[in-house]
Amino acid sequence: MADANLELARQMVQLARAAGAEQCDVLVSAFTESSVTVRLGEIEKLVEAGSRSLGLRVINGGRTAVSSTSDLSERSLEALAKDTVVLARISEPDEFAGLPEPELLSKATAQGLNLYDERIEAMTTEEKVTAARACEAAALAFDPRITNSDGGMFVTRSGEVALANSLGFASSYPGTSAYIAVEVMADDAGGKKRNAAWYSAERALHRLADPGEVGRTAARRALDQVGARKVGTKQVPVVMEPRMTMRLMGDLAGCLSGSALYRGATFLAGRRGQVIGSPLVTIVDEPCLLGRPGSRPWDGEGVTSARTPLVTAGVFEAFLFDVYTARRTGNRTTGSASRGVGSAPAPGASNLVFEAGTTDPEAIVADVADGLYLTEMIGFGFNPTTGDFSRGAAGFWIENGRLSFPVTEVNISGTMEGMLGGIDALGTDLTWLGGSAAPTVRIREMTVSGL
Repeated sequence: MADANLELARQMVQLARAAGAEQCDVLVSAFTESSVTVRLGEIEKLVEAGSRSLGLRVINGGRTAVSSTSDLSERSLEALAKDTVVLARISEPDEFAGLPEPELLSKATAQGLNLYDERIEAMTTEEKVTAARACEAAALAFDPRITNSDGGMFVTRSGEVALANSLGFASSYPGTSAYIAVEVMADDAGGKKRNAAWYSAERALHRLADPGEVGRTAARRALDQVGARKVGTKQVPVVMEPRMTMRLMGDLAGCLSGSALYRGATFLAGRRGQVIGSPLVTIVDEPCLLGRPGSRPWDGEGVTSARTPLVTAGVFEAFLFDVYTARRTGNRTTGSASRGVGSAPAPGASNLVFEAGTTDPEAIVADVADGLYLTEMIGFGFNPTTGDFSRGAAGFWIENGRLSFPVTEVNISGTMEGMLGGIDALGTDLTWLGGSAAPTVRIREMTVSGL
């Protein structure tokens, strides 16, 4: 199918050019997906699906239109080309619209990036059911207080992306992924249910977490909430487990987008080269890591993928740009365009990495006399324009260097810059979940609001 998808993209470029497109590019996405869900040991859902679709972007005199279809007949493609050219004619012109400069287009391939694992494509339905059952069974057997399950799930996906444009670029690469997850409930005093989920997502089976360990982790996290209580309002250190560090980094990523910059919707506007965090903070976007979920040889416009330092030793280094946002803000694309077949490119992260430190995570907790160990953030309470941060939270209260009791229904608040600047310890425990990696971090002081 690799040659067929690339040929389809080239053919669509030719049809668009014949219909009057001055500039155009075509994205072809072809994949198969298999999903298994079990609940209380019984198969609840089996889904096998496939899709092959195409997206066309036409740019004429700065006027842009995007169309997509899954009807790949010759007649349909010819009509799509003509209709998209017509739509471009009636759109508003934009001087910054256009394909990348030819010298930016990639000559790289996915060879060596380990984005495809043939063992995923070869998995049988029975093997997927077995993995999902093992995951849920491990959770249910972990402790008698785990009394119910929302189901265990195993999902695989394999396919290919092909991209071609009117400048002569044409390339494709394959990819696979596997995902396993479970959510379970524990009984608290008075019959209150405490639920928690855990998952693992990778491009290759050998990197996927053991199903039993995923289940036990979900169960442990549910039990951790049993007996949770509120605390009073105070200013204390906050220790974030790696998953919470990833959440914090995800909020920051929205501020690092070229789209946020030109819209004036980021507190980082005009801050390049300035200190925004502690010297311990280094965050990079890494699209070329071997076998990671966000890795790619080129971005959604065909621009070569490359490592982009975002924050280095606390200093803000760069925004993530696609071609359009780079031109609009007087910058150069970072090869960070993301897109689907039905959308125009927009800047987005690949693999975000908050680099680890040198302190044992247990020592980070042991050095806190009174504080919060954060395992959950709830709701949406971050303003990217001002950097103000306020979220519901849960976790454990730390007393004299030990996790003392579970905490719930509290709120943590501060500012993004204050949180980054207040990081005074980084763990050695760099942890990957999907396309993000981060360690345990400790923020010197935040407001924890409770009773």
